[in-house]
Amino acid sequence: MYQAPLHISRRRALFGSAAGFAVSGLLLWRLLPLDEESPGGTITFSTGTPTGVYQKYGELLRSALGKDMPRLDVKLLNSDGSQENVRRVATGQADFTVAAADAVATYMLQDKPGADLLRSCARLYDDYVHLVVPHTSSVRSVADLRGKRVAVGPTGSGVRLIADHVLEAVGLDPTKDVEPLADGISTMPEKLRNNEIDAFFWSGGLPTSAVLKLSDSYGIRLVPIGSDLIEKLHEQGGASRYYRAAVMPADAYPEAQLGSSVQTVAVANLLVTREDADARLTEEITRTVIDHRDSIGGVVHAAQLVDLRTAIYTDPLQLHEGARRYYRSVKP
Repeated sequence: MYQAPLHISRRRALFGSAAGFAVSGLLLWRLLPLDEESPGGTITFSTGTPTGVYQKYGELLRSALGKDMPRLDVKLLNSDGSQENVRRVATGQADFTVAAADAVATYMLQDKPGADLLRSCARLYDDYVHLVVPHTSSVRSVADLRGKRVAVGPTGSGVRLIADHVLEAVGLDPTKDVEPLADGISTMPEKLRNNEIDAFFWSGGLPTSAVLKLSDSYGIRLVPIGSDLIEKLHEQGGASRYYRAAVMPADAYPEAQLGSSVQTVAVANLLVTREDADARLTEEITRTVIDHRDSIGGVVHAAQLVDLRTAIYTDPLQLHEGARRYYRSVKP
Protein backbone atom coordinates (compact mmCIF):
# COMPACT_ATOMS: atom_id res chain seq x y z
CA MET A 1 0.00 0.00 0.00
CA TYR A 2 1.21 3.48 -0.81
CA GLN A 3 3.03 5.34 1.99
CA ALA A 4 4.02 8.96 1.45
CA PRO A 5 7.79 9.48 1.99
CA LEU A 6 8.41 10.94 5.45
CA HIS A 7 10.42 13.86 4.10
CA ILE A 8 7.39 15.20 2.23
CA SER A 9 5.57 17.92 4.14
CA ARG A 10 2.10 17.23 5.45
CA ARG A 11 0.54 19.64 3.00
CA ARG A 12 2.41 18.14 0.08
CA ALA A 13 1.47 14.62 1.13
CA LEU A 14 -2.17 15.55 0.67
CA PHE A 15 -2.22 17.84 -2.29
CA GLY A 16 0.93 17.05 -4.22
CA SER A 17 2.20 20.64 -4.10
CA ALA A 18 2.03 23.81 -2.04
CA ALA A 19 0.17 25.50 -4.87
CA GLY A 20 -2.46 22.77 -4.81
CA PHE A 21 -2.93 23.28 -1.10
CA ALA A 22 -3.34 27.02 -1.56
CA VAL A 23 -6.11 26.50 -4.07
CA SER A 24 -7.81 24.10 -1.66
CA GLY A 25 -7.21 26.24 1.40
CA LEU A 26 -10.87 26.18 2.43
CA LEU A 27 -10.84 22.40 2.86
CA LEU A 28 -10.97 20.98 6.36
CA TRP A 29 -8.34 18.30 5.72
CA ARG A 30 -5.70 17.99 8.45
CA LEU A 31 -3.14 15.20 8.06
CA LEU A 32 -2.20 13.23 11.13
CA PRO A 33 1.14 11.38 11.53
CA LEU A 34 2.09 9.46 8.42
CA ASP A 35 3.22 6.33 10.22
CA GLU A 36 -0.30 5.44 11.33
CA GLU A 37 -2.04 2.46 9.75
CA SER A 38 -4.80 4.34 7.91
CA PRO A 39 -5.40 7.92 6.78
CA GLY A 40 -6.68 10.31 9.41
CA GLY A 41 -7.90 13.87 9.62
CA THR A 42 -11.02 15.63 8.40
CA ILE A 43 -12.62 15.76 4.96
CA THR A 44 -15.80 17.41 3.73
CA PHE A 45 -18.32 15.48 1.65
CA SER A 46 -20.99 17.49 -0.18
CA THR A 47 -24.24 15.51 -0.30
CA GLY A 48 -27.68 16.84 -1.26
CA THR A 49 -31.07 17.73 0.18
CA PRO A 50 -31.91 16.23 3.60
CA THR A 51 -34.53 13.83 2.18
CA GLY A 52 -32.67 12.90 -1.00
CA VAL A 53 -30.63 9.82 -1.88
CA TYR A 54 -27.31 11.73 -1.96
CA GLN A 55 -27.72 12.64 1.70
CA LYS A 56 -28.57 9.10 2.76
CA TYR A 57 -25.70 7.70 0.69
CA GLY A 58 -23.33 10.20 2.31
CA GLU A 59 -24.47 9.19 5.80
CA LEU A 60 -23.97 5.50 5.08
CA LEU A 61 -20.61 6.03 3.39
CA ARG A 62 -19.45 8.08 6.39
CA SER A 63 -20.39 5.19 8.65
CA ALA A 64 -18.51 2.71 6.43
CA LEU A 65 -15.45 4.96 6.33
CA GLY A 66 -15.58 5.16 10.12
CA LYS A 67 -15.13 1.38 10.26
CA ASP A 68 -12.37 1.23 7.66
CA MET A 69 -10.55 4.44 8.65
CA PRO A 70 -11.44 5.20 12.28
CA ARG A 71 -9.12 8.21 12.42
CA LEU A 72 -10.87 9.89 9.49
CA ASP A 73 -13.58 12.42 10.33
CA VAL A 74 -16.09 12.95 7.51
CA LYS A 75 -18.13 16.17 7.61
CA LEU A 76 -21.32 16.10 5.53
CA LEU A 77 -22.50 19.29 3.86
CA ASN A 78 -26.05 19.57 2.48
CA SER A 79 -26.48 21.02 -1.01
CA ASP A 80 -29.08 21.68 -3.68
CA GLY A 81 -27.68 18.80 -5.72
CA SER A 82 -25.26 17.87 -8.49
CA GLN A 83 -24.48 21.27 -9.95
CA GLU A 84 -23.68 22.78 -6.57
CA ASN A 85 -21.73 19.66 -5.60
CA VAL A 86 -19.50 19.88 -8.67
CA ARG A 87 -18.80 23.56 -8.07
CA ARG A 88 -17.90 22.96 -4.43
CA VAL A 89 -15.33 20.29 -5.21
CA ALA A 90 -13.90 22.15 -8.20
CA THR A 91 -13.37 25.32 -6.14
CA GLY A 92 -12.06 23.59 -3.01
CA GLN A 93 -15.13 24.02 -0.79
CA ALA A 94 -15.50 20.24 -0.46
CA ASP A 95 -13.17 17.28 -0.88
CA PHE A 96 -15.54 14.64 -2.26
CA THR A 97 -19.07 14.48 -3.58
CA VAL A 98 -21.58 12.53 -5.65
CA ALA A 99 -22.73 14.19 -8.86
CA ALA A 100 -24.52 13.18 -12.03
CA ALA A 101 -22.42 12.92 -15.19
CA ASP A 102 -24.48 15.54 -17.04
CA ALA A 103 -23.82 18.11 -14.30
CA VAL A 104 -20.10 17.34 -14.36
CA ALA A 105 -20.01 17.63 -18.15
CA THR A 106 -21.93 20.92 -18.08
CA TYR A 107 -19.45 22.42 -15.61
CA MET A 108 -16.54 21.28 -17.78
CA LEU A 109 -18.06 22.46 -21.05
CA GLN A 110 -18.59 25.89 -19.51
CA ASP A 111 -14.92 25.90 -18.43
CA LYS A 112 -15.78 27.04 -14.93
CA PRO A 113 -13.16 27.51 -12.18
CA GLY A 114 -11.31 24.31 -11.31
CA ALA A 115 -13.01 22.23 -14.02
CA ASP A 116 -9.67 20.90 -15.24
CA LEU A 117 -8.85 19.61 -11.74
CA LEU A 118 -11.93 17.40 -11.38
CA ARG A 119 -11.34 13.66 -11.14
CA SER A 120 -13.47 10.65 -10.29
CA CYS A 121 -13.07 7.64 -8.00
CA ALA A 122 -15.92 5.50 -9.30
CA ARG A 123 -19.07 5.31 -11.32
CA LEU A 124 -21.76 4.64 -8.75
CA TYR A 125 -25.45 4.11 -9.46
CA ASP A 126 -27.90 5.71 -11.88
CA ASP A 127 -30.34 8.53 -11.17
CA TYR A 128 -33.80 8.02 -12.66
CA VAL A 129 -35.97 10.92 -13.78
CA HIS A 130 -39.32 10.99 -11.99
CA LEU A 131 -42.22 13.03 -13.36
CA VAL A 132 -44.79 12.88 -10.58
CA VAL A 133 -48.43 13.99 -10.85
CA PRO A 134 -51.63 13.35 -8.84
CA HIS A 135 -53.33 10.11 -9.82
CA THR A 136 -56.30 12.08 -11.20
CA SER A 137 -54.13 14.42 -13.34
CA SER A 138 -54.76 14.80 -17.05
CA VAL A 139 -50.99 14.85 -17.66
CA ARG A 140 -50.03 11.69 -19.56
CA SER A 141 -46.81 12.85 -21.21
CA VAL A 142 -44.15 15.52 -20.80
CA ALA A 143 -45.79 17.57 -23.56
CA ASP A 144 -48.97 17.77 -21.45
CA LEU A 145 -47.13 19.99 -18.96
CA ARG A 146 -47.72 23.06 -21.12
CA GLY A 147 -49.27 25.76 -18.96
CA LYS A 148 -48.86 23.72 -15.76
CA ARG A 149 -47.22 24.65 -12.45
CA VAL A 150 -44.15 22.43 -12.38
CA ALA A 151 -41.52 22.13 -9.64
CA VAL A 152 -38.20 21.68 -11.45
CA GLY A 153 -35.69 21.90 -8.60
CA PRO A 154 -33.37 24.64 -7.28
CA THR A 155 -30.98 26.40 -9.62
CA GLY A 156 -27.97 24.45 -8.38
CA SER A 157 -29.61 21.05 -8.61
CA GLY A 158 -29.14 18.20 -11.03
CA VAL A 159 -32.90 17.84 -11.38
CA ARG A 160 -33.18 21.41 -12.72
CA LEU A 161 -30.59 20.60 -15.37
CA ILE A 162 -32.26 17.42 -16.56
CA ALA A 163 -35.80 18.80 -16.29
CA ASP A 164 -34.87 21.69 -18.58
CA HIS A 165 -33.36 19.29 -21.10
CA VAL A 166 -36.40 16.99 -21.07
CA LEU A 167 -38.83 19.88 -21.48
CA GLU A 168 -36.80 21.28 -24.37
CA ALA A 169 -36.74 17.84 -26.01
CA VAL A 170 -40.55 17.94 -26.36
CA GLY A 171 -40.53 21.51 -27.64
CA LEU A 172 -41.39 23.30 -24.38
CA ASP A 173 -39.55 26.38 -23.17
CA PRO A 174 -38.76 25.68 -19.47
CA THR A 175 -39.21 29.34 -18.57
CA LYS A 176 -42.24 30.24 -20.70
CA ASP A 177 -44.34 27.19 -21.56
CA VAL A 178 -44.58 25.97 -17.97
CA GLU A 179 -44.68 27.86 -14.68
CA PRO A 180 -41.39 26.69 -13.13
CA LEU A 181 -40.99 26.56 -9.37
CA ALA A 182 -37.60 26.13 -7.72
CA ASP A 183 -38.71 23.65 -5.08
CA GLY A 184 -36.57 20.69 -4.10
CA ILE A 185 -37.59 17.22 -2.99
CA SER A 186 -38.07 18.42 0.60
CA THR A 187 -41.08 20.56 -0.39
CA MET A 188 -42.29 19.08 -3.70
CA PRO A 189 -44.45 16.28 -2.23
CA GLU A 190 -46.36 18.52 0.19
CA LYS A 191 -46.97 21.13 -2.49
CA LEU A 192 -48.36 18.48 -4.82
CA ARG A 193 -50.61 17.17 -2.06
CA ASN A 194 -51.88 20.69 -1.34
CA ASN A 195 -52.55 21.44 -5.01
CA GLU A 196 -49.93 24.20 -5.05
CA ILE A 197 -48.22 22.56 -8.04
CA ASP A 198 -49.50 20.31 -10.82
CA ALA A 199 -46.39 18.17 -11.22
CA PHE A 200 -42.80 17.85 -10.15
CA PHE A 201 -39.58 16.51 -11.64
CA TRP A 202 -37.13 14.59 -9.52
CA SER A 203 -33.91 12.84 -10.47
CA GLY A 204 -32.64 10.31 -7.95
CA GLY A 205 -31.87 6.74 -7.06
CA LEU A 206 -34.60 4.15 -6.63
CA PRO A 207 -36.53 4.40 -4.50
CA THR A 208 -36.31 7.99 -3.27
CA SER A 209 -37.74 8.00 0.25
CA ALA A 210 -39.72 11.25 -0.16
CA VAL A 211 -41.49 9.94 -3.28
CA LEU A 212 -42.11 6.55 -1.67
CA LYS A 213 -43.60 8.17 1.43
CA LEU A 214 -45.86 10.35 -0.73
CA SER A 215 -47.03 7.37 -2.78
CA ASP A 216 -47.98 5.49 0.38
CA SER A 217 -50.26 8.27 1.63
CA TYR A 218 -51.47 10.12 -1.48
CA GLY A 219 -52.54 8.97 -4.91
CA ILE A 220 -49.80 9.73 -7.45
CA ARG A 221 -48.70 8.52 -10.89
CA LEU A 222 -45.31 8.42 -12.56
CA VAL A 223 -45.63 9.85 -16.06
CA PRO A 224 -43.66 7.85 -18.68
CA ILE A 225 -40.78 9.57 -20.41
CA GLY A 226 -40.60 7.54 -23.61
CA SER A 227 -37.46 6.18 -25.20
CA ASP A 228 -38.26 8.26 -28.30
CA LEU A 229 -37.06 11.29 -26.33
CA ILE A 230 -33.54 9.92 -26.02
CA GLU A 231 -32.71 10.67 -29.65
CA LYS A 232 -34.02 14.21 -29.22
CA LEU A 233 -32.00 14.63 -26.04
CA HIS A 234 -28.84 13.43 -27.76
CA GLU A 235 -29.48 15.85 -30.62
CA GLN A 236 -29.10 18.66 -28.07
CA GLY A 237 -25.42 17.73 -27.82
CA GLY A 238 -23.17 18.58 -24.90
CA ALA A 239 -24.12 17.10 -21.55
CA SER A 240 -27.31 15.57 -22.94
CA ARG A 241 -25.32 12.73 -24.46
CA TYR A 242 -25.03 11.23 -20.98
CA TYR A 243 -28.75 10.45 -20.80
CA ARG A 244 -29.99 6.97 -21.66
CA ALA A 245 -33.32 5.19 -21.87
CA ALA A 246 -34.23 3.28 -18.72
CA VAL A 247 -37.12 1.48 -17.09
CA MET A 248 -38.29 2.08 -13.53
CA PRO A 249 -39.08 -1.40 -12.20
CA ALA A 250 -42.65 -2.08 -11.10
CA ASP A 251 -41.67 -2.49 -7.46
CA ALA A 252 -39.89 0.87 -7.12
CA TYR A 253 -43.09 2.60 -5.99
CA PRO A 254 -45.73 -0.14 -5.73
CA GLU A 255 -48.63 2.12 -4.72
CA ALA A 256 -47.97 4.53 -7.59
CA GLN A 257 -47.12 2.02 -10.31
CA LEU A 258 -49.67 -0.69 -9.49
CA GLY A 259 -47.52 -3.46 -10.89
CA SER A 260 -46.39 -1.63 -14.03
CA SER A 261 -42.89 -0.55 -15.01
CA VAL A 262 -42.37 3.02 -16.24
CA GLN A 263 -40.16 4.19 -19.10
CA THR A 264 -37.87 7.05 -18.19
CA VAL A 265 -34.41 8.60 -18.57
CA ALA A 266 -31.37 7.77 -16.46
CA VAL A 267 -27.94 9.30 -15.91
CA ALA A 268 -24.91 7.86 -14.09
CA ASN A 269 -23.65 9.25 -10.79
CA LEU A 270 -19.94 9.64 -10.15
CA LEU A 271 -17.90 9.87 -6.96
CA VAL A 272 -15.98 13.09 -7.60
CA THR A 273 -12.83 14.59 -6.09
CA ARG A 274 -9.92 16.75 -7.23
CA GLU A 275 -6.62 15.88 -8.86
CA ASP A 276 -4.73 17.22 -5.83
CA ALA A 277 -6.49 15.00 -3.29
CA ASP A 278 -4.14 12.62 -1.47
CA ALA A 279 -3.65 9.45 -3.51
CA ARG A 280 -3.53 7.10 -0.53
CA LEU A 281 -6.69 8.57 0.98
CA THR A 282 -8.48 8.40 -2.37
CA GLU A 283 -7.40 4.79 -2.87
CA GLU A 284 -8.83 3.80 0.51
CA ILE A 285 -12.09 5.70 0.00
CA THR A 286 -12.56 3.94 -3.35
CA ARG A 287 -11.92 0.61 -1.62
CA THR A 288 -14.58 1.38 1.00
CA VAL A 289 -17.13 2.35 -1.66
CA ILE A 290 -16.71 -1.01 -3.39
CA ASP A 291 -16.32 -3.16 -0.27
CA HIS A 292 -19.43 -1.73 1.42
CA ARG A 293 -21.76 -1.57 -1.57
CA ASP A 294 -23.95 -4.37 -0.20
CA SER A 295 -24.31 -2.92 3.30
CA ILE A 296 -24.98 0.57 1.92
CA GLY A 297 -27.28 -0.96 -0.70
CA GLY A 298 -29.36 -2.54 2.04
CA VAL A 299 -30.65 0.97 2.77
CA VAL A 300 -29.95 2.88 -0.45
CA HIS A 301 -31.01 0.13 -2.84
CA ALA A 302 -29.46 1.84 -5.85
CA ALA A 303 -26.02 1.43 -4.28
CA GLN A 304 -26.27 -2.33 -4.79
CA LEU A 305 -25.67 -1.59 -8.46
CA VAL A 306 -22.15 -0.29 -7.85
CA ASP A 307 -20.13 -2.78 -9.87
CA LEU A 308 -16.36 -3.25 -9.84
CA ARG A 309 -16.45 -4.06 -13.56
CA THR A 310 -18.14 -0.76 -14.50
CA ALA A 311 -16.91 1.52 -11.71
CA ILE A 312 -13.87 2.55 -13.79
CA TYR A 313 -16.03 4.05 -16.55
CA THR A 314 -16.24 7.60 -15.22
CA ASP A 315 -16.66 9.62 -18.42
CA PRO A 316 -16.42 12.64 -18.65
CA LEU A 317 -13.84 12.52 -15.85
CA GLN A 318 -10.48 10.79 -15.66
CA LEU A 319 -9.90 8.43 -12.76
CA HIS A 320 -7.96 9.86 -9.85
CA GLU A 321 -4.53 8.27 -9.45
CA GLY A 322 -5.49 6.86 -6.05
CA ALA A 323 -8.55 5.19 -7.56
CA ARG A 324 -6.36 3.74 -10.33
CA ARG A 325 -4.13 2.18 -7.68
CA TYR A 326 -7.13 0.54 -6.07
CA TYR A 327 -8.48 -0.93 -9.32
CA ARG A 328 -5.02 -2.22 -10.26
CA SER A 329 -4.70 -3.89 -6.85
CA VAL A 330 -7.93 -5.86 -7.28
CA LYS A 331 -7.56 -6.64 -10.97
CA PRO A 332 -7.73 -10.43 -11.54
